[in-house]
Amino acid sequence: MIKSMTGYGRFEHVDENRKIVIDLRSVNHRYSDISVKVPRAYGYLEDKIKEYVASQISRGKVEVFLYIENYTSNDKVVTVDHVLAQNYYNVLKELKETYTLRNDISLSDLSRFTDIFVTRQQDEDKDKAWEMVLSCLAPAVEDFVAMREREGERLKQNLLERADAIKALVAKISQRSPEIVKEYEERLRARINELLGNFSADEGRILTEVGVMADKVCIDEELVRLNSHFVELEKILAMNEPVGRKLDFLVQEINRETNTIGSKANDFGLSMYVVEIKSEIEKLREQIQNIE
Repeated sequence: MIKSMTGYGRFEHVDENRKIVIDLRSVNHRYSDISVKVPRAYGYLEDKIKEYVASQISRGKVEVFLYIENYTSNDKVVTVDHVLAQNYYNVLKELKETYTLRNDISLSDLSRFTDIFVTRQQDEDKDKAWEMVLSCLAPAVEDFVAMREREGERLKQNLLERADAIKALVAKISQRSPEIVKEYEERLRARINELLGNFSADEGRILTEVGVMADKVCIDEELVRLNSHFVELEKILAMNEPVGRKLDFLVQEINRETNTIGSKANDFGLSMYVVEIKSEIEKLREQIQNIE
């Protein structure tokens, strides 16, 4: 199935302990470029998240955002900075001795210095944390991929419509091409008769000139290759794999054959068809840039 490189996916989980939100968004990119933003405490999950997302996509610039809000304090522990507490105690003791203070140094005195208490995140089981995040990441990626597939289907239909428009123009070129040589021969004979009057022209020379002209404007091979490219286009669009690069190459070949036809065109009407085809090719190229 054709997939677009642009997409968005989201999954949110809330329970009595925490809230987890995962957002994914992507835009066009020549290669696969995945960036992950996670809370600092869960930085060890960044590579695992990136690896999982990379297994589901092949191209695109993807940003993944992980948000975790814990509702409980079970994951936090409070410790004492004993070095700092000892310093405070020594300073208080020095003040007492220096100024002959009566009161003893108490726990309440030390507890006023709140910076001796350190609150930190309790070490969490990394495997369990990954299982928790993966249970949210998987449906978020699924939602993300589904959107890329829906957009890819719309792109596919647009490409087929553009291809049909080009094939219709190619058919007109095929009809017009043989007439160019006939019209050239008629103009040549008329010109010769005008110049020679009652004298007869060399029929062999006329046929030679017509043959040379026919070789110059012959586009049969280009037309055959163009039609084969459109058969290949439909085959590629039916594939169930990333096809963006294949389509990009194929459109280059279609453009190459069209340019050759344009260079051989010795006819205004045929040249106008070529201009229309090139306009449609540019639209094809723009759309293909969005495909994975």
